[in-house]
Amino acid sequence: MSSRDLSSRNLHATESSPGISPLASIDPRARIDATAEIGPFCVIGPDVTIGAGTRLLNHVTVLGQVTIGCHNVIHANVVIGGEPQDLSYRGSPTRVEIGDHNVFREGVTINRATEKEDGVTIVGSHCYMMACSHVAHDCHVGNHVILANAVLLGGHVHVRDHAALSGGVAVHHYTTIGSFSFVGGLSRVLQDVPPYLLVEGSPSRPRCVNIVALKRNGFSPQVISSLSDAHRLVFRSKVGLDQARETLGAEDKLWPEVQAMLDFIDHQQDGRFGRGREKRRAA
Repeated sequence: MSSRDLSSRNLHATESSPGISPLASIDPRARIDATAEIGPFCVIGPDVTIGAGTRLLNHVTVLGQVTIGCHNVIHANVVIGGEPQDLSYRGSPTRVEIGDHNVFREGVTINRATEKEDGVTIVGSHCYMMACSHVAHDCHVGNHVILANAVLLGGHVHVRDHAALSGGVAVHHYTTIGSFSFVGGLSRVLQDVPPYLLVEGSPSRPRCVNIVALKRNGFSPQVISSLSDAHRLVFRSKVGLDQARETLGAEDKLWPEVQAMLDFIDHQQDGRFGRGREKRRAA
């Protein structure tokens, strides 16, 4: 069942509803699917929608305008929909939207948006967020994303599908993390992370192609080899994007994935400090 199509099974939360602990505090205006489970000491606000099969284990707080999809598992002390940690916020009705089949481990925090972008903080589907990771206001997190323990996403960060961030990573606001990329533990990410690459360091730098993830997700050896050549030309030989495209094209290595990586690197130069989306902020 889609998180956008809950009407056939919605009910107003009451202490007598199946799967809802009498020790939970739930506003009667909240819309909670009959198959959802709400454990003890959870607090659910009036503007919350929770989809089929989603489980809030205990001590979970959901505030503001929040939509949580189906079959999510939310562990203790998670807070979803808290006010953005932005001094300019004045209480506008911004939102959080969460997809399906996610796991949020202990102490995860997901803040609702400000009015500075599209008014919504988004987490996709099939994500795994480990203990004490933080998704700040206006972030857009894609599908199949992994945030390890204590990962901190600053405001307006976009994390694309199948990206993985290791423990203790801190990401500067307005940064974009590309698809199938990997960020090594304790890295300080100040610039956009190109797709398909492994970066690490303080500040982080591209080190190599994320070969493990590419193999696991069925990328061909030819594509992986071509991405490695593109990385070598751009970040080691530093020949420039135009020369890299010419060289790779002459060797029949401009696969769509290679072109996407080069286009991403080109776009990130549009913004300040290697963050392409900073251009939008300045405008």
